[in-house]
Amino acid sequence: MLQAVVLGGLEFSPLVVYFPIAFLLTALSRFILHRLDWHDRIWRVAWFEVSLFVCYLALTVYLLSGRII
Repeated sequence: MLQAVVLGGLEFSPLVVYFPIAFLLTALSRFILHRLDWHDRIWRVAWFEVSLFVCYLALTVYLLSGRII
């Protein structure tokens, strides 16, 4: 179950932690794609990057939420 993050007595959504992690993973993937010169092969770059962020966000939520199958 997702738990609230408490900072200075204020409760925040756990997405406050998950969003930066997903953003860093997306930025790292984007850097690697540009470094390998594969970004030219992507048809719609903006849509690809948004979908990559959403996939990394879903993966981060799944891995850090503590659910065990």
